[in-house]
Amino acid sequence: MSTRDYAGVTMSRPIANFEPCHWGDHFLNNTLLDEGTILQIEQNVDELKVRVGELVGAVTEPQEQVELIDTLERLGVAYHFEKEIDDILETAFKSFVGDCQNADLNHVSLRFRILRQHGFYVSSDVFNKFKDQNGRFKESLASEVEGILSLFEASQVRVHDDTILDEALAFTTPLLKTMAKDLSSPLGEQVAHALFQPLHKGMPRVEARFYISLYEKYPSHDKLLLQFAKLDFNFLQSLHQKELRDLKEWGKGIHMKASFSRDRVTEIYFWITGVYFEPKYALARKLVGKTFKGITLADDIYDAYGTYEELKSLTEAFQRPWNKGFAEELPEHLKWGYYIFVETCEEAEEDLTKEGRAFCADYFRQHVNDMIKAFMQEVEWRHQKFVPTYDEYMKNALITSTYPLCIIATFLGMGEIATKESFEWASQNPMPDAVKAVSTIMRLMNDMGGFKFEQGRNHVVSAIECLMKHNKVSEKEANEMLDKEVEDAWKLINQAMLQPYVIPKLLLTRILNLARSAHVIYHDKSDGYTNINQILKDHINSILAFPISM
Repeated sequence: MSTRDYAGVTMSRPIANFEPCHWGDHFLNNTLLDEGTILQIEQNVDELKVRVGELVGAVTEPQEQVELIDTLERLGVAYHFEKEIDDILETAFKSFVGDCQNADLNHVSLRFRILRQHGFYVSSDVFNKFKDQNGRFKESLASEVEGILSLFEASQVRVHDDTILDEALAFTTPLLKTMAKDLSSPLGEQVAHALFQPLHKGMPRVEARFYISLYEKYPSHDKLLLQFAKLDFNFLQSLHQKELRDLKEWGKGIHMKASFSRDRVTEIYFWITGVYFEPKYALARKLVGKTFKGITLADDIYDAYGTYEELKSLTEAFQRPWNKGFAEELPEHLKWGYYIFVETCEEAEEDLTKEGRAFCADYFRQHVNDMIKAFMQEVEWRHQKFVPTYDEYMKNALITSTYPLCIIATFLGMGEIATKESFEWASQNPMPDAVKAVSTIMRLMNDMGGFKFEQGRNHVVSAIECLMKHNKVSEKEANEMLDKEVEDAWKLINQAMLQPYVIPKLLLTRILNLARSAHVIYHDKSDGYTNINQILKDHINSILAFPISM
């Protein structure tokens, strides 16, 4: 707790003393490629895309087709060939059982994972053939390194009735840990990476950057695919660097007026590239970037700066019909927490009106208001020194995860596919399974990652404290319980990504990718967003700072 003097009045504030921005002005001052160079790179990408498309069409053997799809996805270029991939997998789905009868563990696992990731429900019973008479996975499989790795990756797409895949995860994990010590690169490197960051839970751009370098080390790599992947990566990076600079310029002025808040625009933009990276979503990234900045500022105002009376006033301002003029009624240090959301909503509404989708803005306002009320509930608990039960906490914490609002924000820039019905679905009370699951992942990983840091000040309660107090468990036991909750939430997301879809797959993919971003940024019980760690620094540098050498 810190005592500050504001306008002649001494006030007690729960100051967090956040670390300054690690990146400084680097992404404001770094040299960007000129438009002519970017245009030339884009033309080269288009030329290579034609040649790679011909390669995709020329592969006709079913297993080779699935392996090629896996390679395209790992290299980050599959988005160029969505129609071709869907057509191939429609056929692969129909012949799945027959194709797997004589296939080895690697091929069965790969085919299973790819089909599941593309929404095709194929039964995990196909793995029963790899069990012995005692119902355990055969010990002889332990020598099949690629098969064990592929089964491990397949286990990541399991749903709640996939008991055999729970067993597969338990079977493969210790084997891979042992293998990783003795395997040479590049396979050893791939195994170690998978253990640290399973492919299915990784951010697509981060995984692509890793695999491009790894793929080059395999003697059997296709030179055309490698060249295409490198060029496409550098092209996307040049677009992202320009967008990040624009967002940084916008955010710099805001931070000067609210310097008590976390200055994390670079991390915000990295987060968003995990949700969508394709060129056509530039406007979407801009809107979501501003929304994330607003969320961060509001979170810090309620959690780490505002006094109780100030926060009651700010909450009341949000619950009235939005008007920029109301910001002037608020203290200088609070007004931007209100103004950002109003400005972002007005900006989005202007574009949405042109598309005939102005109704979307109403959902944005409602979810902001819900989030603000939930933030205030946490303040009330802190003010009263009250620790709710875990169930009471989670009812509010799913909203303070901010992901229900983030989902709405990601839908705004998706165009006509984001219908009124889709916004209605995402706004249901109680939450749909997928919305609840991704919010659970975000909330609990945030709580576990930030627990140690929060103990140094008067803070809002977390899931760990609720469990420790009411369930009489240790911190370690509480973390284990929350890890199980996160794993169960992933199963619900995996289920939602299977056909038939409740809303268009493109929208559901934003939810999946939000879960992936949370998994990476709060990995290994570390809040990389608030206190950036070396792993996250390396990710950001590789995605946004350094191009790949051709």
